[in-house]
Amino acid sequence: MEKGIGDRFQQETAYRRDHLPGGTLQWSKKPETFKRYPDKPKFALPAPRTQGGGPLWEVLGRRRSVRDFRPDPVSLEEVSQLLWAAQGVTAQQFGYALRTAPSAGALYPVETYLVAHRVQGLPQGVYHYAVLDHGLEQIAAGDFRVAAARAALDQKVAYEAALVLVWTAVFERCKWKYRQRAYRYIYLDAGHIAQNVALAAVALNLGSCQIAALYDDEVNDLVGADGVSEGALYLTVVGRPA
Repeated sequence: MEKGIGDRFQQETAYRRDHLPGGTLQWSKKPETFKRYPDKPKFALPAPRTQGGGPLWEVLGRRRSVRDFRPDPVSLEEVSQLLWAAQGVTAQQFGYALRTAPSAGALYPVETYLVAHRVQGLPQGVYHYAVLDHGLEQIAAGDFRVAAARAALDQKVAYEAALVLVWTAVFERCKWKYRQRAYRYIYLDAGHIAQNVALAAVALNLGSCQIAALYDDEVNDLVGADGVSEGALYLTVVGRPA
């Protein structure tokens, strides 16, 4: 079988004993581990609950992909829990804002965006999750249900859900240290984050579905990423199960 770009990627980013990449890290050029939108409208989130909740083993056993949702909204408190589960800061140590999901080298290349369709107390629109503040920054106001569904490979579930979470990567954050190997770690990071959200949704009696089938350029346009320095990775839709 002819080797494709995926095969070459796997081979060319492999680590082999005695053939690891050399060089030193340029600490003065280390990228920030989060984005800021200082000129965008800010929306505070309720403080997340960090104790109690559903038993882990039960939550794991109940996790399923949900594709049928009721038209009921979700609450801002539930959104707060989902976002904290995704990438909430759990500790500040040695200059790092450590989060709920692991990241290679604590570099956190993944950014979280929220496309709010039906969230009580939050206008419809596209938002960026400000991890340090545990708040939202509004990138665009309006009804983006059609745009979200089209970007998700025309899947109506992204229209019918109460919200869509969008994950992008700022690639240089991870490439600064890991070079081309960084792409492997970036995709793993996104998977860790999405699984946290899937489990948090179960604990909140919500449903979620993870979506990797997407039109990259359309997702990038939705959240304002350029597709080069920052690009789309993954989606999760969340709502109340039908």
